[in-house]
Parts: sequence; structure tokens; C-alpha cells
Amino acid sequence: MTKRRFTPAYPAELRERGVRLFRENRADDTSDTAAYRAIAPKLGCSPDSLRAWCQQAERDAGQRAGLTSAEKDRIKDLERENRELRTANEILKKASAYFAAAELDRPFKR
Repeated sequence: MTKRRFTPAYPAELRERGVRLFRENRADDTSDTAAYRAIAPKLGCSPDSLRAWCQQAERDAGQRAGLTSAEKDRIKDLERENRELRTANEILKKASAYFAAAELDRPFKR
């Protein structure tokens, strides 16, 4: 089993602020990476987190290819619903098998 690293959930306001700061201050740095490294410590997040937020904001604005936040949320909801339906299906299959077996065990009536 692999060990999963804890990823903190940052409030939406902090993510929006980080994206705004990046857009406002990008010209001050030599590259995007330098801007991420300069801004992230001020927000208390990693440069990779800030990069991901900025890229997702670009996707949401239609400036970058990929799934928007709304599409990701929709897929997550559909996957959860699919899991629940599969579980319900398994329960129904087991219940019908149980009752079918019980029906076969009953004495035959004439």
C-alpha cells in the first residue's frame, strides 16, 4: 500500500487571491515559475498549488484546454451516483438470490 500525502484544502477566497496576485505581478518576474515561487510563500501555499490554481482559472475562463471546474464537479457527482447505483444493484441481486433460494426450499404444494 502506498502512503498518500496530505494535501490541505485551501479556501476559495485564498485561491482566487493567489490567481489575482499572479496575474497582477507576473510582469515583475522573469518567468511564470519565478512568479509562482515569489507569490506562494506570501499565501502560505506551495508554488505547485498556486500553479494549479492559475491553470484551472485559465481553463474556467476558456483560455486553456481541459476540463472546467464545473465539468470536474459534474463528473465527480456522476461517479458517486454510479458507485451508489452499483452498490444498490449488488444488494438487489443478493436479495433476489436469497429469496429465490428460499422459494426453492419451500415444500411443493398441490
